[in-house]
Amino acid sequence: MHPGDSHKRDFSANARLPGISALAAVIGVLATLAAFVLLNLIHWFTNLFFYGRFSFADHSPALNTLGAWVIGVPVAGGLIVGMMARFGSEKIRGHGIPEAIEAILFGKSRMSPKVAVLKPLSSGIVIGSGGPFGAEGPIIMTGGALGSLLAQCVRLSAAERKTLLVAGAAAGMTAVFGTPVAAVLLAVELLLFEWRPRSFLPVALACAVAGFARALVFGAEPLFAMQTPPPHALALGSCVIAGLLSGMLAAGLSASLYKVEDLFKRLPLHWSWWPAIGGLAVGIGGFIEPRALGVGYDVIGDLLHQNISLQAAIAILAVKAVIWVIALGSGTSGGVLAPLLMLGAGLGSVLGHLLPGGDPALWPLVCMAATLGATLGAPLTAIVFAFGLTHDANALLPLLAATLVAHGFATVVMKRSIMTEKIARRGYHIYREYGVDPLERHYVDEVMTRQVDTIDASMSVREAKSRYFGATQQRRAWPVLRDARVLGVADRAMLEAVRGDDALDQPIGSLFAGRCADVALPEETCRQIAARLAVHGLERLPVVSARETMQLVGIVSRSDLVKLSLAHFEEETKRERFRRIGVSKGKRRYPPVRRAG
Repeated sequence: MHPGDSHKRDFSANARLPGISALAAVIGVLATLAAFVLLNLIHWFTNLFFYGRFSFADHSPALNTLGAWVIGVPVAGGLIVGMMARFGSEKIRGHGIPEAIEAILFGKSRMSPKVAVLKPLSSGIVIGSGGPFGAEGPIIMTGGALGSLLAQCVRLSAAERKTLLVAGAAAGMTAVFGTPVAAVLLAVELLLFEWRPRSFLPVALACAVAGFARALVFGAEPLFAMQTPPPHALALGSCVIAGLLSGMLAAGLSASLYKVEDLFKRLPLHWSWWPAIGGLAVGIGGFIEPRALGVGYDVIGDLLHQNISLQAAIAILAVKAVIWVIALGSGTSGGVLAPLLMLGAGLGSVLGHLLPGGDPALWPLVCMAATLGATLGAPLTAIVFAFGLTHDANALLPLLAATLVAHGFATVVMKRSIMTEKIARRGYHIYREYGVDPLERHYVDEVMTRQVDTIDASMSVREAKSRYFGATQQRRAWPVLRDARVLGVADRAMLEAVRGDDALDQPIGSLFAGRCADVALPEETCRQIAARLAVHGLERLPVVSARETMQLVGIVSRSDLVKLSLAHFEEETKRERFRRIGVSKGKRRYPPVRRAG
């Protein structure tokens, strides 16, 4: 390594990382407790609404004996939650993840205590009264709120608050599903909008802590343990078909959801009444097919293990899709992961009787992951999530193939995912592709100009104006030095502000008395310098060897930073051919050709 490159690293150093990680570990425990409270609230309200008793036992709403009266139960839940949102906090509406993204990107990762309390309570009421939702969206919102609230009690930057908010959200998902690695990937693909140790490590630690804590509270067994035999080579074609159909299902669900939301907005009613109308649709659907009510983890398990007939799977798929779209479009509170798992598994149950190359039980799992990945725009999360739920290692290859096909289909036909469409409708566009910024990859000493003309501090202002800022001015600004130490940078505007003979005859160095010069260091990244130029409204900075010595070693300007984008632009747009395969005809050969366009 060159001696002058000792400051260059693979990752940026961060002395605050241990402290942030310690806070993230605490948040992992808090998120697990919040998940325990949320799941028990769902159980309690399910028993209250459908069985008329006070109990925390886990009972499915599908086993109720209410008959046609079941139609009114989700309506009551929708009325209660609508009033809670109207008079409590509107932030509890929706399925949680878009609200968390909006807080991260546009709210400096600040969330209110009301959300931390009302979100699990409202979700418990909605799901407990038969709402066809999962607990993961509410716990992501609740865990994120806990992380944000703890961060607001400590002196942190917005970026550090974001890390702790996402740590709480991902830890909550871990606590509900027992899938810590998938939760970390969800954070990376959907919430963090960066890939840095400063954020990735605390989030991963929070998920690890939540994973261990979950084992104490809920047990360590996978939610839907299963094992399928290794797939045959013919399964590749089946994976392509399953992926395409899952992508179509995802696109159809997303489009239908926002069309329904638009219809609700046309109603001549306040939005607080919409959840009750959505609850009416849920009640009718629950009367037709009771197993479509509630979270439905038991139904997902039956679909994965082929314990449901083809006719029943089709009925569940149809009813669940309709009531979920209507209920979520009404703006009520509930998650999307569990419904998507059920809908994908239902599609796979239907395809399992038709697709060759694998065990029929493989396809509900494959379609479950593919539908989830295409809908969220998070394929890696979906693949690892499916594995974490089942621990079926034999299914990993089909999961990879089908989910990536579904994701590819969705990215072509859908402008936005189900998560980002809601935010876009509020006037915020989110671009989810990101790469390494050229300004992050380069340091000041790589781009700075080393030969710098300077002004001596003892020169008068009058002489400096005449010599350096006259008709033959060559540069916009000049560093001013005294005894080889940088005092600052003089430009025309600064000297034009000097009036009077006495002031013009004073040394130019006196203009910098009491000022702290803005400088750059050779080991700083170009991104840091770009930010400093923007904050102070400058066009260039002198580069010094150290702030203590202020010895000038170069100068860096905005034009130097702009040049860094040229190589990136050429990589993205310039098409080249370096070699053409030679073709022999007798003694004639066609030489390699290089073409650029």
